[in-house]
Amino acid sequence: MKSLLFLVFISVCWAEPHPGNSSLEHERIVHIQENGPRLLVVAEQAKIFSHRGGNVTLPCKFYHEHTSAAGSGTHKIRVKWTKLTYDYLKEVDVFVAMGHHRKSYGSYQGRVSLRESSENDASLIITNIKLEDYGRYKCEVIEGLEDDTAVVTLNLEGVVFPYSPRLGRYNLNFHEAQRACAEQDSVMASFDQLYDAWRLGLDWCNAGWLSDGSVQYPITKPREPCGGRNTVPGVRNYGFWDKDKSHYDVFCFTSNFNGRFYYLIHPTKLTYDEAVQACLKDGSQIAKVGQIFAAWKLLGYDRCDAGWLADGSVRYPISRPRKRCSPSEAAVRFVGFPDKKHKLYGVYCFRAYN
Repeated sequence: MKSLLFLVFISVCWAEPHPGNSSLEHERIVHIQENGPRLLVVAEQAKIFSHRGGNVTLPCKFYHEHTSAAGSGTHKIRVKWTKLTYDYLKEVDVFVAMGHHRKSYGSYQGRVSLRESSENDASLIITNIKLEDYGRYKCEVIEGLEDDTAVVTLNLEGVVFPYSPRLGRYNLNFHEAQRACAEQDSVMASFDQLYDAWRLGLDWCNAGWLSDGSVQYPITKPREPCGGRNTVPGVRNYGFWDKDKSHYDVFCFTSNFNGRFYYLIHPTKLTYDEAVQACLKDGSQIAKVGQIFAAWKLLGYDRCDAGWLADGSVRYPISRPRKRCSPSEAAVRFVGFPDKKHKLYGVYCFRAYN
């Protein structure tokens, strides 16, 4: 009987040397060979790129390791898509499917479905993409006691820009920063978005909130007021601060828009209130800060005329640096927050497409 048990044991186990120290014969890893096919979930692409207003498919397929079949047929397949938070500790429900049952959640309702191009296709289709859709998504497939997951990142084409209100720098707590970005047709930027912007040359000495609650700022040209001349370029991290009591600027992210951004040709310069009315009379609205940044970065909009924006600031976008119009760099130039009742400027308008 003991011999029989020994034979059964060695038929399902084997040993191999420990890869970290193969010279030690007594250090071994024991592998257990499980019966039956093992469920595997695979994302064919780890990153998918899209833009606001577009449609996208997040790839996900499932297999059994030892068979070509999609499922064993003994259990119903359950597919669940969630969105991961920055620290992976929380998940936001997006979509669940099991048999004929389908359910979408929150802001994804009416915008998500499974592609189901084959029996093993669990890819998620997202339509009319929003700025908030940016991030990492987890595809989980469950069959009986087996389950596996894959993670796909949805990146959006867009632009990160620093923002501070009329009150001046370092006047926003985290919640006020969220609202400030939303009011300017944008969302709070993530660290990944700020890092990508830094790699493309964003240099800003004022620290700002990011969507994960951290406070950071990007430096490409080290200098005394920004950490010192001898420090290396990079994204400087102030760490995590009290979201209610701490006050900083904010880094916002916006993408392309469904509309027309333009400088209104008008016979005279305007006060702020006159600028608002002039855009309305032209069938538009006064443009927001996020819209001028998107037009500049994504469409190459270039105009040397300073104009009012919705937040009461005056700015102008330069894509082709030249004398008297940002000679050293392409940028959205910031004039300031002038007196709304007495200072006269042009105006930038935005007309949304239906």
